[in-house]
Amino acid sequence: MTDASSRITETNNANDVVLYMKGTKSMPQCGFSSRVAGVLNYMGVDFADVNVLADEELRQGIKDFSDWPTIPQLYVKGEFVGGCDIITEMTLSGELDTLFDENGVTYDKDAADKIREANG
Repeated sequence: MTDASSRITETNNANDVVLYMKGTKSMPQCGFSSRVAGVLNYMGVDFADVNVLADEELRQGIKDFSDWPTIPQLYVKGEFVGGCDIITEMTLSGELDTLFDENGVTYDKDAADKIREANG
């Protein structure tokens, strides 16, 4: 296991929800990272943000780890969920709520409903 891979595993094991992103949850540095962080922040999800721009090894390492070519990447309970398009789709369909419910992740159900109402 590479250093990046072991750090990713440790981070995923230590946090219920992890977003590997460009920038941070308070200052995203790309539109796709901003969208996913914005959804999670709006829904009140407690998540760890990992800025891949701060570490080139990690930036490539997360792509290799998930076998997914793009960033951001969302993990829930150590499992890769998807990138921006998948998270957007899951939010709008209610699948993200279900995933959070099944994994005991606390979030604001009313906020999730408001996102769907605004985009429905």
